[in-house]
Amino acid sequence: MNGHIGLIHGILPATVDLHVTIPENHPSAANLGSERVGSGTIVDADGYILTVHYVTVGASSITVTLADGEQYHAQIAGQDQETGLSLVKISARELPFLKLAPPDSVALGQPVVMIASSGQTGRRVSGGYVSSLDPYDGQWEYMIDKSIRVTAFNPGFGGGTLANFKGELLGIVSLNLNEVAKFSLAIPIDYYRAYADELKRYGQVRSRPRRPWLGIYPQAMAGHVIIGGVAPNGPAAKFGLRQGDIILSVEKREIRSRRELYQEMWKKRPGERISLRILRDDQSFDLDIVGGDRADRYRT
Repeated sequence: MNGHIGLIHGILPATVDLHVTIPENHPSAANLGSERVGSGTIVDADGYILTVHYVTVGASSITVTLADGEQYHAQIAGQDQETGLSLVKISARELPFLKLAPPDSVALGQPVVMIASSGQTGRRVSGGYVSSLDPYDGQWEYMIDKSIRVTAFNPGFGGGTLANFKGELLGIVSLNLNEVAKFSLAIPIDYYRAYADELKRYGQVRSRPRRPWLGIYPQAMAGHVIIGGVAPNGPAAKFGLRQGDIILSVEKREIRSRRELYQEMWKKRPGERISLRILRDDQSFDLDIVGGDRADRYRT
């Protein structure tokens, strides 16, 4: 990256550190902790900052530290659990910010730079290439139709900046992966662009149909979907789904992958009954679960 010092120094002022506290009784605290750190990118001169949802969900307080050391208290402006993005707001104006890259401008093999917080004014940088734009599905009832995977590890806390060599924001770095030549996953900025106005106005996305949430952690294994865990007091637990159960079908459609599971589940809406065929201890049976609304469970 030595040949691109100017690029990096142009991006750095728009990066921030996040320190977040969460009440210990919040549903997210058991898995994510009650004190979290993260990275963010200023996307608007009036103080809007984009990061990942898992850093801020349940937040009772958020402290933002700019690259120059100035600190602000922040509020959650909008959360989108379906894409995994979170928008926070500080009371400041005329801030340095990154412009969003043009729509659908990411290409395979494109060189990119990642910048993430390592604590308050600390920043770490890595560079690589775009290795995949494939869909991504996660074990926490999460799926996006397009992701950006990069041949470099996220250098700092989650929520960091993924930028092109014009200094434009391409995505928000979410996860480190363990895939060959696909070391980091970022959420494309196109998802924010599509819903930015709604997030700022309503704090959530209203135009997209709500998805039912079951409270399961499905694992794909040998052509089957196995329940690796069940969220306490979630819909799946209340209706009798257990860790180790194999989901054979949803609404009589055979399920062979986590992606197929989500696609069939999400044809329903929160409050509607979802019919599953389950294999447990060599016995198969039908189990109906009424899906909940994840936003209600994790609402701050």
